[in-house]
Amino acid sequence: MNDMIKELDSVVLTSNSPEHGLTRDDIGTVVLVHEGGKGCTVEFMTLAGHTIAVVTLLANQVRQIARDEIAHARHVAIAA
Repeated sequence: MNDMIKELDSVVLTSNSPEHGLTRDDIGTVVLVHEGGKGCTVEFMTLAGHTIAVVTLLANQVRQIARDEIAHARHVAIAA
């Protein structure tokens, strides 16, 4: 994880995480940075505000959002 990433930053997932219903390039919000940036806990939510997953990830599993990127929407199954 780039040491510039801090709590409340939006980050991009770098690989699929099917066990959490997440796919590469999903965007989440950092809620906690661990051990000086070795990892972080990230919350992934729908655009309507429903939490899909809160996952602790290693530094190489997320990246900063690039200035020239555009967000992309996809449907997810929400547990009732």
